[in-house]
Amino acid sequence: MNEEHSGGRGEAAFRGVRARHVLEHIDVLSDGHRLAEGGFWVLVGTFEGRISAWRMGDVTWSDAAPEPTGRAWFGPAADAWVTSLDEVAYRSAVERIRGDIREGEVYQANLCRVLATPMPAGPDGPDAVALSERLALGNPARFASRITIPWSADAPGAWVVSASPELYLAIDGNRVSSAPIKGTAAPGEPMLAKDEAENVMITDLVRNDLSHVAVPGSVAVTEFLGLHEHPGLTHLESTVAATLAPDYDWTASLWPALLGGTFPPGSVSGAPKSSALRIIAREERAPRGPYCGALGWVDADSRRAELAVGIRTFWWDRADGGTLRFGTGAGITWGSDPGAEWRETELKARRLIALASTARMAG
Repeated sequence: MNEEHSGGRGEAAFRGVRARHVLEHIDVLSDGHRLAEGGFWVLVGTFEGRISAWRMGDVTWSDAAPEPTGRAWFGPAADAWVTSLDEVAYRSAVERIRGDIREGEVYQANLCRVLATPMPAGPDGPDAVALSERLALGNPARFASRITIPWSADAPGAWVVSASPELYLAIDGNRVSSAPIKGTAAPGEPMLAKDEAENVMITDLVRNDLSHVAVPGSVAVTEFLGLHEHPGLTHLESTVAATLAPDYDWTASLWPALLGGTFPPGSVSGAPKSSALRIIAREERAPRGPYCGALGWVDADSRRAELAVGIRTFWWDRADGGTLRFGTGAGITWGSDPGAEWRETELKARRLIALASTARMAG
């Protein structure tokens, strides 16, 4: 891949950093060692396992929030969205997963559905800046991001706008952490025992995932079942941190081992992960793409990285004239009520779909 990929176009914006000018693209599954060699990389991983990274040539760091452009987002009609699983199908899938749990196949599995609407646009997609600014105003999120990489004949592109509140992986020097979110309630409503059980199971899974690259005995839960308020809902969040073992401390083995041992994120798959992924493949009718994947950056020069779980995420696909998609889901346990799980997916989607469906900025 030469340094003139896509004519140097492409940009990405995250908390505190903006990157422009794509220099090259790599397939992380085959060239993940490159992420530790140097440079600033923007990374998009799909839930299905394709992980791409683009090295960027122009990176700007700032603690100040960017000035809004005021560009209007012209979104689809609110009634134009269709779901890959309707309520009847979703409830039936929940019951089948409860059957799997009863038979000892799995303890928890995340069941998702994808909302989609036709959205014709130019070859590089709709106005991602306008949508990201609209989400920042109406649904601010700690790990909000915008990634627009043009497609070319020799490399994939990406169009993703996310309001993710969830940390998948952060690295600062030789310290690595992950903060899984499991457990959701509407504002003012209590968490249920089922919500806490979800979080406990996934926190234990993340502890195990990180242990494969950590100094023995260094894995610790630094926050457990923390209650966090977000726009329109409340989540339970735990944080797991560890010290990288010398063999993985920004060596060529770091990213292949770390992603190989943790991807896709446990909070959006289930436990045991292998069984959950098999059940997800059986029950879901649409690929998740970047939703429930990984979105973020790796700065090998400063030995830092921040990847979010791709939840509360819109992505645009050029196929069939252009389609805008958004995913929503819930963790299914033995204690799950099918109707309550469906309502959780509605709660998670309602605010963001309303923002993306509005044709003009609020005055």
